[in-house]
Amino acid sequence: MPTSNLLKRALIWRYRHISEKNFVFLLSLIIGLLAGLVSVIIKNITFAIESLLEKGIAFSNNQLFFILPIIGLFFVYLFIKHVTKKPIEHAIPSILYALSKKDGIINKKKIYFPLIAAPLTVGFGGSVGLLGPAIASASAVSSNLGRLLHIDRKTRNLLIGCAAAGAIASIFKSPIAAIIFAIEIFSLDLTFTSLLPLLIASVSSVITSYFFLGDDTLLNFTVSEKFIIKDTLFYILLGIGTGISSIYFSKIHFGITRLFNRIKSSKHRLIIGGIAIGIMLFFIPPLSGEGFGFINDLMSGNVLNALENTPFDKYLDNIWIVIGLLFGITIFKAIAMTTTFAAGGTGGIIIPTMVMGSALGNLVAKVINNVGLNFSVSEANFTLVGMAGLIAGVLHAPLTAIFLIAEITGGYELFVPLMITVSMSFIINKNVLDHTIYTKELLEKGALLTQDKDKSVLILMKLDNVIEQNFITLHPEMTLGHMLQIGVSKSNRNLFPVTEKDGSFIGIILLDNIRTVMFDHSLYDSTTVETFMIKPPEYIFYEKDSMGSVMKKFQQSGAWNLPVIKDNKYYGFISKSKLLTAYRRELINFTS
Repeated sequence: MPTSNLLKRALIWRYRHISEKNFVFLLSLIIGLLAGLVSVIIKNITFAIESLLEKGIAFSNNQLFFILPIIGLFFVYLFIKHVTKKPIEHAIPSILYALSKKDGIINKKKIYFPLIAAPLTVGFGGSVGLLGPAIASASAVSSNLGRLLHIDRKTRNLLIGCAAAGAIASIFKSPIAAIIFAIEIFSLDLTFTSLLPLLIASVSSVITSYFFLGDDTLLNFTVSEKFIIKDTLFYILLGIGTGISSIYFSKIHFGITRLFNRIKSSKHRLIIGGIAIGIMLFFIPPLSGEGFGFINDLMSGNVLNALENTPFDKYLDNIWIVIGLLFGITIFKAIAMTTTFAAGGTGGIIIPTMVMGSALGNLVAKVINNVGLNFSVSEANFTLVGMAGLIAGVLHAPLTAIFLIAEITGGYELFVPLMITVSMSFIINKNVLDHTIYTKELLEKGALLTQDKDKSVLILMKLDNVIEQNFITLHPEMTLGHMLQIGVSKSNRNLFPVTEKDGSFIGIILLDNIRTVMFDHSLYDSTTVETFMIKPPEYIFYEKDSMGSVMKKFQQSGAWNLPVIKDNKYYGFISKSKLLTAYRRELINFTS
């Protein structure tokens, strides 16, 4: 029996025997398992590449490792040129765009593209993370499974959120933070309908991770020094520091990206970016790869191991040299990460954010402890809280930051300092930047879903669905008689677009404007369309106007119909009645 017939019969059986709610729960379980599997695969491929390089000739002399990123970037370049044929999009922004403008449909090729390009980038020392690509691949799996099973758009979007939650839960073994991430980043409603599938997906993904990797975690630390009330001021100081650093992180990302975008050749971007990364890694080797080893060393107090193999090894007995190197990592991690992206690499920003935050937190604690004022704070705790502060600022995801660090440490002893630092960092960043690295481009395109239901509904609406084209087109040189013969007598509309021969829109004729002369036969041959033509109060530009701006133009102009211009030509009309009807329908679908 053909596969299509088997699938059809299976879907019919499902509709008869499994309720929609239970089917979503079952799918969230499957997607969680698949997301966990994707995370395990991407990590193991990367670890295999790193292990191979460590044992190979490239590491026979540790001073040669800084040339590896440009080799990895070259492999990614070949993969993009001969396989993908176009650059691989950043993970989270591309998913958010698919949710808002593509009905949650993600190309199936994106299932395996990140599984190849990201390990090549990170395994060879590119200064990015694997979490974003894991989320991208898992989301593509979820989207295509939803399409195969004929899932509606809203449920498909929820299941993509489940995939993202599953990937995070698998990598960090932190199911609660994973759920909150999906809600904060993907703007999912916090209701029982969405919460339970997210929970099922997160738990099943964690179980998958335990099955393949055992109890090993990428970050493993137990808090031994509890929060002391006298340290409150220092955690506020850390919050201010992480807030300012998160602004720096975002601005340096946008700045370097713009700089590399001026370089038209991808080969030139690769060469320039690869050399720049190599130079940074030569002086600060901890910038290489994801950086989990660096974070673990800082949390365990083994700062010398975290900073080894730099040209400054013999000076590491001087605490201020150590502080200087930590400051260098804080400054250059964002630069190295963005340069890796700009040079053609693939990866995520969450783990580099954690590396930068851990370096900053440890740096602040060391300064406090060694400034000579007899203060003493926990360097491990500040390392952890620094990570949370930077995550909250860079991602605008404060709850994710708090619960991620809380789950990593296996408890909530640091809950108060986490809330202090995270809230300070988030407030400072939010007051300076309305957008994040994820959302800036989407915001400019009018494609960003938020918790604001009205705005989200407008974003989900499609312009093509409200454009009407059953209008009879007139030309300015037509006589009144000709216009009445081919236009008014054959149309059920009271509006007529006027265009040039090439389709350029120049005005409109309203039936009310010619009603008084329609039966004056003496004017049939002596007057033309141009005599009665008027300009519309507003224009809608197909390529530029979002549904939000369309709604605003109707509100400001008071018009009932507005013309749509596409490629500088007349394309159709949008009526206020059809627009509002479509809005109400979409709002019902969105909130049901």
